[in-house]
Amino acid sequence: MLLFRSEEHIDRWCARWNQPRGETLTLEQGLGLGVWYTDRLHSDWRRKSPDEAEAFFAGLGLTSPFWSLG
Repeated sequence: MLLFRSEEHIDRWCARWNQPRGETLTLEQGLGLGVWYTDRLHSDWRRKSPDEAEAFFAGLGLTSPFWSLG
């Protein structure tokens, strides 16, 4: 994971290193993904189904094809 100051900074970095622009997250979305792991601390933890995972991602606004598990 790389952190950038702005969309323009991402574009400059991609151009400089000749890399395609990948999926981007806001800081809030990145922090929201951390919640994904907090339920693993419970003794009744179970893996989320693909539908549950996609719903979780969608709740964070992560709806591009990158986040599709289907």
